[in-house]
Amino acid sequence: MDGFESNEGVILVAATNRPDVLDPALLRPGRFDRRVVVDRPDVKGREAILKVHTKKIPLGDDVDLSVLARGTPGMAGADLANLVNEAALNAARQNRKVVMQIDFEQSKDKVLMGAERKSLVMSDKEKRTTAYHEAGHALVAALIPNSDQVHKVTIIPRGMALGLTQQLPIDDKLSYDKEQLEARLAILMAGRIADEMFSNQKSTGAGNDIERATDLARKMVCEWGMSELGPMSFGQKEEQIFLGREIAQHRDYSEATAIRIDEQVRRFVQYGYDVAKGIIEENRQALINIAETLLVREVLDGEEVNRIIREGVVLSATGKATASPDDGHTQQVLRPEGGRRLPGLEGERPQPA
Repeated sequence: MDGFESNEGVILVAATNRPDVLDPALLRPGRFDRRVVVDRPDVKGREAILKVHTKKIPLGDDVDLSVLARGTPGMAGADLANLVNEAALNAARQNRKVVMQIDFEQSKDKVLMGAERKSLVMSDKEKRTTAYHEAGHALVAALIPNSDQVHKVTIIPRGMALGLTQQLPIDDKLSYDKEQLEARLAILMAGRIADEMFSNQKSTGAGNDIERATDLARKMVCEWGMSELGPMSFGQKEEQIFLGREIAQHRDYSEATAIRIDEQVRRFVQYGYDVAKGIIEENRQALINIAETLLVREVLDGEEVNRIIREGVVLSATGKATASPDDGHTQQVLRPEGGRRLPGLEGERPQPA
């Protein structure tokens, strides 16, 4: 937090999108004449920031800053500066005199998903389990309506994850509706379902997915009023928060209401599980094709995932399509862009509550 003098008095600049973390005494009327909240830049702002940071860097002809800006939602100026620096370092390692689009893509992966853990050696069984887990996420994300586009799927360990499925919105989103959040729950549950169906086991790899799904479902119930309990907020947060103090939350509802909240949370998560399971069962062969391609390629972009689903093929290391392995099931190919409702989502829509 910074303050500076002006002709009109003192201006308080709160460089945060959480003004509630400031001491209420600082925000009392009359304390400061102006309060400026610096939010994260939108797509136009990110493109302008990228132009500033790449001004002195030689760029290749294939570099499109507008594409990079659309692919970096939520990044602040420091994140974008880091992305440009990493891209320049990557180009230098390859002895290139200009920074190309592939350098920015690799840099973006490192900033968003973490550095590759090249020293980590995975067994063939773990690698196959990870491939089918991420294929489950990618398949459901590509086919379910109201979902962000699949940007990249990888089974290369990055950060604390053994594999990642990355989605990026086409435009910046300021809010999400209930159907979009339900789609998110189904995508999170898809990895666990793939583990159960193809590995015949429940692994710890779905731990983070389950935690995020439960947290999302609880917010839908307790903060956003999307359940049968109605438009009510449960669990009031501590208001007076300042440096060194944690955000506290006290319970302002009865034991009977707590039981109902738990029921609604469970129903939302179970709904996502059921929808994802229906999609995977109807498109079992497509999931196998994605997983088998991942085992060969290790990294797939969104267009390649859509091609595998659309054409029912497995891609080789060179990108050549080959016949998919026979799983003994009839494959049902659905267009990722829509066209008809998915199984479990057409006709009478199952209700989470």
